[in-house]
Amino acid sequence: MLSVQRRLALIFLAVFGAFALAGCSDEPTAKPIRIGTNVWPGYEPLYLARDTGLYDKSKVQLVEFPSASGVIRALKSRTIEAAALTLDEVLVLLQHKIPVKVVLVLDISHGGDVIIAKPDITSFQNLHGKRVGVEGSALGAYVLSRALDINAMGIDDITVVQLEADEHERSYKNGKVDAVVTFEPTRTALLNAGGREVFTSREIPGEVVDVLIIHEDALKSSPDNIRHISQGWFDALKRLDADPQGSAAIISQRLGVSPQEALESFHGLKLPNMIENKILLGQKTPKLLAVAEMLSKTMRERDLLLGQIDTSRLFSAAYLED
Repeated sequence: MLSVQRRLALIFLAVFGAFALAGCSDEPTAKPIRIGTNVWPGYEPLYLARDTGLYDKSKVQLVEFPSASGVIRALKSRTIEAAALTLDEVLVLLQHKIPVKVVLVLDISHGGDVIIAKPDITSFQNLHGKRVGVEGSALGAYVLSRALDINAMGIDDITVVQLEADEHERSYKNGKVDAVVTFEPTRTALLNAGGREVFTSREIPGEVVDVLIIHEDALKSSPDNIRHISQGWFDALKRLDADPQGSAAIISQRLGVSPQEALESFHGLKLPNMIENKILLGQKTPKLLAVAEMLSKTMRERDLLLGQIDTSRLFSAAYLED
C-alpha cells in the first residue's frame, strides 16, 4: 500500500514524469524571449507592461497557458525561454535537471491562494470524507499538504480529485467536488457563488512565492532582453500604484472580473519593489534562499521532492536595474 505522503506526491509528479524523457533543443534561444504564464493577478503587471507599451515586442513575448502544468511542459520542450511559476514548482524543475535561474520575485501570496468549500462546509476539518479538487502541480499539492498538516489530518481523510486550473470553477459549480484548491480570479468567482474559504495562504506566510525564471541558455544569449523585462515590470508596478483605476480597467479584462474585483485581488499579495527584490535575490546570501531551503525540506518530508536539491546558485539580482 502506498504511504500517505507518496499518494499526495503522485498528484503532481506525473505531470513532470510525462515529459521527463523528452529531449532538449540545442538550437539558439529565439528572440524575443517568450514568457509563459497562467492567469494569476500576481503576473498581471507583465501584461499591463505589454498593453501599455512598456515592453518592446521585439524583446518580449507573453504566452498564456491554461495552467501552471502547461507552462512547465512548454519550458521543458523549449517552446518558451522563461516562465512565471511558484518557487516550489521551480524546485521540482531543478530536480528534473532543467537549468533555470530566478531573476525576479513577482509576488508573495498572503491570502491569494485558498481552499474554497461549499457553503455548508464551515471549516477545513469538515472536509473529512469530501472530494477536494487540486491541480496536478507542485503548488496545489503543497498547499493541500500544508493545510492537512496544520489541521492534523491526512490524505486518507479526503478524496483527491485532480483538476487543471481551468476546470476549477466548472467542477465546483457542477458538484464534481466539494472543495477546490485554487487562486484568483477563480477565488472571486467561487466566493461570489457562495463558496467559503476554509484555508488560505495567510496561514503559511512567506511560503507561496511567485518568481520569474529564465532558462540559462537565454541568460547567456539575451541578457539585455532580460533587463528590459525587469525594468518593464517595475515600471508597470509604478503605473499600478499611480493609476490603480486605469490599470484595473486593463487588468480586469484579462482576469474576467470587474475593475474593483481586479484591485481587490491584489489585497492577498505582496508585490516586492526593486529594493526588496535586491534583498530577496542579491547579497552574499539571498533572503529567498532560506525560503527555498525551507520549502525543499517540507517537500522532501512529504515526498513532493525526491532527494536533495541544490539551490545555492538559483537566485540572481544581476538583471535588476535602478
